[in-house]
Amino acid sequence: MTRSRESRTLILDAAERLFAERGFDATPTTAIADLAGVPKGLLFYYFPTKTDLLRALVGERLDLDPIDTSGLIARGDPAQTLLNVTDRLRELQAESAVRRVIVWREHRTHPEVREKLHDYRSQLQAIVERVLGASILHPIAARRVRTAAAAWVAIITTPTLLDHVGKEGSAGDDAAETVISPAEPADLPALADLISAGLRDSAA
Repeated sequence: MTRSRESRTLILDAAERLFAERGFDATPTTAIADLAGVPKGLLFYYFPTKTDLLRALVGERLDLDPIDTSGLIARGDPAQTLLNVTDRLRELQAESAVRRVIVWREHRTHPEVREKLHDYRSQLQAIVERVLGASILHPIAARRVRTAAAAWVAIITTPTLLDHVGKEGSAGDDAAETVISPAEPADLPALADLISAGLRDSAA
């Protein structure tokens, strides 16, 4: 990695950490530059505005292209296939504050994040359609697989409000303490079974 590339990555890493901890609006660029260990002028060289930094962060770190879908397909078991996709998605979210926190909070007030979240959901639906179709052993209309995939994506990417609980067990008062993240319904296996039930009849 070249020094310029390394500096840019350090800035993005620092922004990801601070935006997740404090929120975009509550994070000054000075704090990002300090955490990255770079001059503030270098930050503005790569990202003229803080919004440019946010746009680059979600644009580069929300992509689902690296997902290997071959191990997600449970042949003859669409419900398990849906759960496999969800488990892999959770792993990716655990590795990335962009996927876990930032995009779900900032899409409310930043159109560029909202647009990227729309692309992310479309990308996720294409993945779900592909693995779900491969898991079904009988002929089935593509539109039914598409509808089932859309329903599952809606379930696992519906935002919900979560409050960080402080060390004393009370939620923080600061706005940055409130996090938007994907909802996790209590009984995903039952919902996967429900969606899969509509795929068992081979009639178009």
